[in-house]
Amino acid sequence: MRYIAHQRLIAPALPSAALWRLLAGCVLTTVVFLALSGGYAVLCNAVLPASAWGPDGNGLVEATTPWGVLVNLFLFALMIAALTLVMPILHRRQLSGLFGPGALAWRQARRAGGYILVVYVAVSLLPLPDGFSILPKMPMNMWLMFLPATLLGLLVQVSAEEILFRGYIQSQLAARFSHPAVWILLPSILFGLLHYQPSVMGDATWLIVIWAMLFGIAAADLTARSGTLGPAIALHLINNLSAIALIAPQGSFDGLALFTYPFGPEDTALLLQWLPVDLLVLLCSWLAARLALRV
Repeated sequence: MRYIAHQRLIAPALPSAALWRLLAGCVLTTVVFLALSGGYAVLCNAVLPASAWGPDGNGLVEATTPWGVLVNLFLFALMIAALTLVMPILHRRQLSGLFGPGALAWRQARRAGGYILVVYVAVSLLPLPDGFSILPKMPMNMWLMFLPATLLGLLVQVSAEEILFRGYIQSQLAARFSHPAVWILLPSILFGLLHYQPSVMGDATWLIVIWAMLFGIAAADLTARSGTLGPAIALHLINNLSAIALIAPQGSFDGLALFTYPFGPEDTALLLQWLPVDLLVLLCSWLAARLALRV
C-alpha cells in the first residue's frame, strides 16, 4: 500500500530520523510534561471553586464535575507545550510542521468532519438495545453555559494526542522505517496503552485499550492517506464530543455530559454488548472520512 500524501509529513522528519532522537524526544517530552503538571496542580488547587471536587472529593480525579472534566481536558495543553520545547532541541523542527500544510489540514478537517457527523447522527437515530436507555445528567442551560469551554477543551485534548502520536511519533518512525506496520502499529499500541486505567475500568481495562488501539490505527491511516492531521483531529474530536459531552458512561468523566448511560466503565458485561456498536461507528467514521477526502 502506498501512502503518497504521507510524504508531506515524512519529509520534514528525515534530517532527524535517528531512532535515538525519537526515544529521547518521548522521554524528554514526558519529563517536561510531568514538571509542568506539578505547577498546573498547584494552580488548580488555588483557583478552582469547592464545587470542582464534588461531594465525594473525587470530582477532579474522576472528572465527575464540570470543572473536573475541564481541568483534565486542558491538562493536555501542557503536552503541546512540552513538545513545543522539545522539538527544536532534538529535531530542529517546529511544532507547526507536525500538522502538514495548515490551510489543507483545515479544509480536510471540515470535509471529513462533516461526513463523520452524518454517521453519528444516523447512529443516534437507531433504537438502543435493552438496558441501554440514557439518563439525564446536566441541565440544558448549564450544559450550554459550559459548551464553549467544553469544545475548546476537547479541541486541546484531541489535538495534543494527535500531534504527539500521529504528528510526531508516526512521522519520525516513518522517516526511519518504510513499512507501514511499524509506523502505524507502534504509535497505535502506545496510544492504546495510554488508556490503561485498571483502577477506573476494572475488568474492562483491556477492552478499552484494544478499542483505543483500533482507533489509533484508523487515525494513523487517515493521517497517512491525507498527509495532514486534519482528518484525524476531526475524527477524534467528534468521537470525544459524543463520549464526553453528549452521552458518557456513568460515574467516570461524565461531569460535562448532557446524558449518561446507565452503566459505568467497570460494567464489563454491558460494555461487551456495546463494544460492537462502538467498533461499527469507528469503522463507518473511518470509511466516511475516506469517502469525503477521496483517499
